[in-house]
Amino acid sequence: MATDAVKVKQKSTLWSAFDWLSANPLLAAGMLSILIPTMLAVANESWSTDQGAHGPIVLATGLWLLAREWKNARPYFQAPSGKAVAAVFIPILLLYFVSRVSHIIETEGYLMYALLVAVLFSFAGWKAMRIMWFPLLYLLFVFPPPDTIVWYVTNWLKVALSGTAVSLLHAVGYPIASAGVTIQIGQYQLLVADACSGLNSLISLSAIALFYVYLRHHAHVRYALLLFLAIVPVAVFANFVRIIILVLLTYHAGEAAAQGFLHDFAGMTMFLTALIAIFAVDHLIGLLWPGLKTVAARPEAEAA
Repeated sequence: MATDAVKVKQKSTLWSAFDWLSANPLLAAGMLSILIPTMLAVANESWSTDQGAHGPIVLATGLWLLAREWKNARPYFQAPSGKAVAAVFIPILLLYFVSRVSHIIETEGYLMYALLVAVLFSFAGWKAMRIMWFPLLYLLFVFPPPDTIVWYVTNWLKVALSGTAVSLLHAVGYPIASAGVTIQIGQYQLLVADACSGLNSLISLSAIALFYVYLRHHAHVRYALLLFLAIVPVAVFANFVRIIILVLLTYHAGEAAAQGFLHDFAGMTMFLTALIAIFAVDHLIGLLWPGLKTVAARPEAEAA
């Protein structure tokens, strides 16, 4: 029975992984031959940019979460049939080689990760994968999103946030106007770039907020889902605050001051604003709808 399996003495996660690698040297070598070059490419092309700077943090925290949930999932490991593994693994492997040859880093990273997940599925099975679902999903933030999605979301945010900021400042008496993403205030002209429009921070804030929600409320499914839905509007609001700060800094302190240290300070202010807003929303939801914290059954509890 599942309750008996839970009582079985478990090895540490590190030793379990070492034993598995020792028992499957060829598969481990194949995994490393795919993992190392792709991760080096991701680190060089994504982690060194503003858009992917959160990658190393997500990788470290994601592996920690995976090791944490591994202990809960280990008693339920049950290898699926070879046909099921092949049906998942072979198409992903072919697509990976196409992306690798084409050097499309966005799809290459996701497909490499999908191969690793398929290998995990080959010896863990579906029930154990369900228990480890969040770390596996969270680790997707390690990789850069496709350029088409980046352009679409960034362009929409730039236009919407710029227009809203200009309307607000004009209403309170500032000499300001805009044409698309170009803002004219006084004698200064600003261009709302991608970094200011919010996609970079939207991704990193979503990753950090997800980490917070899972650690604090992962057993309260409805509550965690509602808090997760608040992440995107909170991130957009924080970036709106950043644009307002940058426009006001340019008008009152000059373009040089706004584009130097104060520009980075505005980014830090935006990030702190978003984190404080997430904590505030969490507290407010808990006060208004305390019933949402009803504990939902976890997969391992259902299995028992």
